[in-house]
Amino acid sequence: MLELLDRYRHKIKSAEELRDIIGPRPRKKRVIMCHGVFDVVHPGHIRHLLYARSKADLLIASITADHHITKGTHRPHVPQDLRAVNLAAFEVVDYVVIDKNAKPIENIRIIQPDYFAKGFEYTASGMPVKTAEEADVLQSYGGEIIFTPGDIVYSSSNLIDLAPPSIKLEKLQIVMERNGITFDKLRQTLDAMTGRRVHVVGDTIVDSYTHCAMIGGQTKTPTMSVLFERKVDYVGGAAIVAKHLAAAGGRVTFSTVLGDDSYRDFVTDDLKDADIEVHAVIDRSRPTVNKNAIVVGGYRLLKVDTLDNRSISDQILEEITGAIKKVPTDAGRICGFPPRTFQPPHHPRTGAGAARGLFPGRGQPGRQPLGQHHRLSGLRSYHAQ
Repeated sequence: MLELLDRYRHKIKSAEELRDIIGPRPRKKRVIMCHGVFDVVHPGHIRHLLYARSKADLLIASITADHHITKGTHRPHVPQDLRAVNLAAFEVVDYVVIDKNAKPIENIRIIQPDYFAKGFEYTASGMPVKTAEEADVLQSYGGEIIFTPGDIVYSSSNLIDLAPPSIKLEKLQIVMERNGITFDKLRQTLDAMTGRRVHVVGDTIVDSYTHCAMIGGQTKTPTMSVLFERKVDYVGGAAIVAKHLAAAGGRVTFSTVLGDDSYRDFVTDDLKDADIEVHAVIDRSRPTVNKNAIVVGGYRLLKVDTLDNRSISDQILEEITGAIKKVPTDAGRICGFPPRTFQPPHHPRTGAGAARGLFPGRGQPGRQPLGQHHRLSGLRSYHAQ
């Protein structure tokens, strides 16, 4: 996979780079641009690309960035870097651009292709609003929209539903290559983790997935009706960071705040099964954070969050900082996840305590944060974006 990336990386460019490469209009070589997700490349895509390339001298394939893809629960199945190199590997494709925007409008303005190719399905029932926007931008500088024949129509979503691609190893390699991580470095880090005392402090989140089946809608009000099938709970937030570190061989202590509810026992039991020493401060004035996604037919229909965004009280803060001082550690980490009750500005004293060396270890040998420990340099801090 890394060899594939190296071989075709030269064809993957930014919009600004492509503008400089192809030059301003009018050009000697005609340029055509396609845009799509290309999550799973199928024969319909190939015919679309071949037809587009036949109409110009250079073909630019534009793909939607991962964070703008909303189809399905776990889409895209193929991450953007791998989708880009998949298209770059085709001889018919001259360049690939990963569009960081939700729509290709801005990149059309920057690159100014002579033609913009769309599938025939976009004209079947009139021009959609988004396609009309693209056409307006093209017309503003003299570009033209071309609709490919669409003699064979496939759906990536339908193909993925039939047999989701198993590319977990390829995804791992992409992440490693992007961050400059080698397998030797991973092995060294895991070896260094064995027996290390790690103290994790942060917000616990219980992630729930409530799977339902669609029944229909109400006739009098715009209300959807679904049938409950099953509910699955997972420990998340800073708690899953603690579980990952324990699985890597560390002797982990986890300090957190939980509510006085059923999720309290669920979290503590799950962490104890992972051989994690749990220091849970019970706050009876707030619930354990729960984020419950209602899933119907593989799509997230709704998400219901149960939480309290208040900062933790001084009394609870004292219990947490007391645990930090008492528990011997080789490394520690304050993990910030929404609602971030442990992070500034919610509680400035938590951040100040960390800066004094309670556990990121400024001035205290042997108490560095995970990312700075001389034998654990392969690990990074965990912060939810």
